[in-house]
Amino acid sequence: MDTSQSVNPHPHTDQDDRSSCHRWRNQSGFWLLGLCNNFAYVVMLSAAHDILKQQESQNTTVPTPAPGLQQSNSSNTSRYDCNPVSTAAVLLADIIPTLLIKLTAPFLIHKVPYGFRVLTCVTTATASFLVVSFSSSVSMSILGVVFASVSSGLGEISFLSLTVYFSSDVLSGWGSGTGGAGVAGALMYSALTQGGLSPRVTLLVMLLVPVVMAISYFILLVFPPLFPQWKSRETQLGSSSVAQQSRERRPLLKDEEDDACFQNEQNEENRTTGPLTFLDKLHILKGLLKFILPLGLVYLAEYFINQGLLELLYFRSAPLSHAEQYRWYQTLYQIGVFISRTSLFCIKIRKICWLSVLQCMNAVFLFFSVYYQFLPNVWLVFVIVLYEGLLGGAAYVNIFYLIRTETGEDGREFAMAAASVGDSLGIALAGLAAFPVHSYFCSM
Repeated sequence: MDTSQSVNPHPHTDQDDRSSCHRWRNQSGFWLLGLCNNFAYVVMLSAAHDILKQQESQNTTVPTPAPGLQQSNSSNTSRYDCNPVSTAAVLLADIIPTLLIKLTAPFLIHKVPYGFRVLTCVTTATASFLVVSFSSSVSMSILGVVFASVSSGLGEISFLSLTVYFSSDVLSGWGSGTGGAGVAGALMYSALTQGGLSPRVTLLVMLLVPVVMAISYFILLVFPPLFPQWKSRETQLGSSSVAQQSRERRPLLKDEEDDACFQNEQNEENRTTGPLTFLDKLHILKGLLKFILPLGLVYLAEYFINQGLLELLYFRSAPLSHAEQYRWYQTLYQIGVFISRTSLFCIKIRKICWLSVLQCMNAVFLFFSVYYQFLPNVWLVFVIVLYEGLLGGAAYVNIFYLIRTETGEDGREFAMAAASVGDSLGIALAGLAAFPVHSYFCSM
């Protein structure tokens, strides 16, 4: 009897194709989640600034300034062509709520299921676009910025924690997406406003972004079979056996690094008895300081540059106006961040302390260049700002990659969320430091 036609010569083909499809969907899903999560944060730094200026000048004939920079004050006698208020003002409104969330949520967030967290992110992001677009006062605009900050902060700690349920390559997708948010947000906002749309209409168009976030999470991602979507992690652990806990916490798809660590994880299975205690989390935090401090230092230096120094680096002889120069500074910085956050697919850096040192050297160099005004032209600053973005993006993705690979399985989910406080703390400190620096230089 001929059975040749009933034998499958490639018995694993269907399984391999399914695995490859799942991997592609998860990488794409996390890329879109990173893009959508940071999109509102990036846009608010420009859009809220525009609308605030419109509200201040609604009874005058002064036109709306270009995104990211107010018009020059004709009575300004400073040699730096200063704005009345430092660009750090909106930055603080955009980062302080995120910082508060990251300081407290890692100790409590395990009680909230992932599905509810994502719905909260989608709702607050939607509210941010609506409130800022229809704002009629400065306080209302700031409230919209706060909504964007809540969405971004809660989303970052949730999605970083979520990566431990998948293969490690989704972290590369997340990092690349967050880097792409800076470029896409700035370009989309500038293109729509310069194309004739008002800031209000432009923000209403961007309501599509929270919709894409919901689709990416609930439809595109392929979750492990026992993933606690609508149950808290604490409840899931309390109702499962030790073997079930171990299976749920292990990524659905393993890459080579996951396979290399598989034997060590098997040895740890027998001690997985339940959720982490408060003392366990403090112990993990102590070990995370070697990652949190360099991350905070990198972001302190780069946002001090972006919000405290770049607006003062104005070259009057350049063919670009002050507003155009500032816009290109921010755009090139975002391009550098996008390139380096995507680089984790092919390059991994372990000497993260050097990234912090190099970024601090950038900040010191640009501080003295503002004070002594020795840089010859704007093109050199463009190169430095692009380099600054490369350093910042590389620090972010490589630090979280190291946390994932070096943290024990039981504490990995908490560690990914808790370490994210480093960048927000650095940004907040940079915003605070930018105010006196701005006042000092503008008084000269």
